[in-house]
Amino acid sequence: MVDPSAVSRARGCLLGLGIGDALGAPAENLSRREIQQRWGGVSDFLTDQVIGTDDSEYAAFIGDLLLQHGRDLTVADVVAAYAERVLPLEVQRGAGFSELGAVENLRRGWRPPGSGAHLHPWSDGVAMRAAVHGVFAAGDPEEAARLVSLESSVSASGEGVYAGVLVAATVAALLTGADLDVALDHAQSLLPQESWTVASVTRVRAIDDPDAALEAVVSPRFPWTDLAPEAVALAVWAALRHPDDYRVCVTGAVELGRDADTIAAIAGAMVGARVGEEGIPATWRDRLGPLTGRCLGETVRGVRLEELAEQLLAVGGR
Repeated sequence: MVDPSAVSRARGCLLGLGIGDALGAPAENLSRREIQQRWGGVSDFLTDQVIGTDDSEYAAFIGDLLLQHGRDLTVADVVAAYAERVLPLEVQRGAGFSELGAVENLRRGWRPPGSGAHLHPWSDGVAMRAAVHGVFAAGDPEEAARLVSLESSVSASGEGVYAGVLVAATVAALLTGADLDVALDHAQSLLPQESWTVASVTRVRAIDDPDAALEAVVSPRFPWTDLAPEAVALAVWAALRHPDDYRVCVTGAVELGRDADTIAAIAGAMVGARVGEEGIPATWRDRLGPLTGRCLGETVRGVRLEELAEQLLAVGGR
């Protein structure tokens, strides 16, 4: 029998990811100032369409692999799943740079680690989906780190993988009731201490002001917003500011702008794992429907993230 509090945390984690993703999607690639000018701040969904993006759909895709293969998951299993379920898609609507780059490399016949050695290995595409590994390996951050490192070798390398490890390991600890600071300390200890990811996360943990957090980690002359060390650091900043208030955490994450859907998805997964399903506003939970498949098509269409969370917890705990 799975402990009910663990079930609530697991459901809260992936609901938190999905709701954060949908909340942030309309603000993606906007600046903090542009969001304030357009909406005057964020307190609820910004449009009538509550739809998850590639963040939620890739989480479901990888989560299903964990259900199929469990702790015996291999790189070959991940490559085979991409070949069967992703490569045949003519269009991946809204997919990130790292996933698109990996798909092109796989189509050329490249295999990991070569498939993840493209121009955008530092993308936050791994971090956005990494919470599923933490739910599966609840209470075992090292196993969550191992699984996400293995899985992500297909689509990323270096900082892109490190950011995913930080998210997965943190969630794994939070699922068993760990304090967020303690969970982050341990997750950071699993990474190369000289890494960009560790440096960025360490920097924002000492900052209270949102503008100062942005200034500390954003590269102002770089054209893209999906840098994994930046997105994960900003998500950590939002989660640490309001670790027990899901609503304030994710709306604050969206208000940061940049890769707003991913920042809010990661922050939402962390705080959702901490407060449980009941800590997420019921009206928001009710509005988050099944995945539409807008990015990955039939392979994830109809998946409900909260149900996936329960399945991952049950299979991972065997």
